[in-house]
Amino acid sequence: MVNGFIFLDGARVLLCLSVFTYASWSDWEKREVSNTLWLVMAPFAFALTTLQFMLFSPQLFQFYMLSFAVTTALSVALFYAGAFGGADAKALICLALALPLYPSYSFWSSVVFVSPLFPITVFSNGVLLAGFTIIYAVVRNLVWKLRTGGKFFQGFENESTWRKALVFLTGYKVKATALEKGYFYPLEDIDITETGENERRLLVLPSDEKAKGVVEKILSATRKERLPNEVWATPGLPLLIFITAGLIVALIFGDLVWILLRPLILT
Repeated sequence: MVNGFIFLDGARVLLCLSVFTYASWSDWEKREVSNTLWLVMAPFAFALTTLQFMLFSPQLFQFYMLSFAVTTALSVALFYAGAFGGADAKALICLALALPLYPSYSFWSSVVFVSPLFPITVFSNGVLLAGFTIIYAVVRNLVWKLRTGGKFFQGFENESTWRKALVFLTGYKVKATALEKGYFYPLEDIDITETGENERRLLVLPSDEKAKGVVEKILSATRKERLPNEVWATPGLPLLIFITAGLIVALIFGDLVWILLRPLILT
């Protein structure tokens, strides 16, 4: 009986890691994840979890339903708020089907704490890991300053300080041609005024559709030498990659937020 319990725990973990890893690769390479992937994962996830709970822990069904309901509500809300892509929302919902709670069998003794609703731990870990990209952006900007001696926001003197700060923390200078590959989102836009002058402005998290139009304008302006060869942009790293990393961290260590706050809370 114990072997069957461990097998189902391991099967559910392996299913999530396999699908999430492939989905992350697809999101990075193709900028899309096929719905077929989630349609295949969902019934397998539901079947494995239901079988394990029925055989070994029928009292956990109420927590299964609660975890699924909360995760689905959060995913849908974030999707319609524009903070989530469709693949991100479907990934969390499928995760709630497969791993609504932390696997009962302790795979790693280093786990400190996880939320009773395991997908919430995975989500918070992913968001926190994504936030660490700010450190990379700041370091890269400082290196650019030391290397070139240029001004960060030359041509954007009329922009507000908070907008400059947000762009500085989330993006850095890249070659304008790098925008063509679709791995960066522009953080600046340009228009040519009626007098023939350049009107540049900073952008904050442009939508996909708007970004495409802005990229075309930037490339055109660069070819006409109306823009310097380097422009502000942010790497278009799919959130799904960070959610996958958050899952791995959650399985091995637990809730990163709790781990970071624990010394402050317990002192």
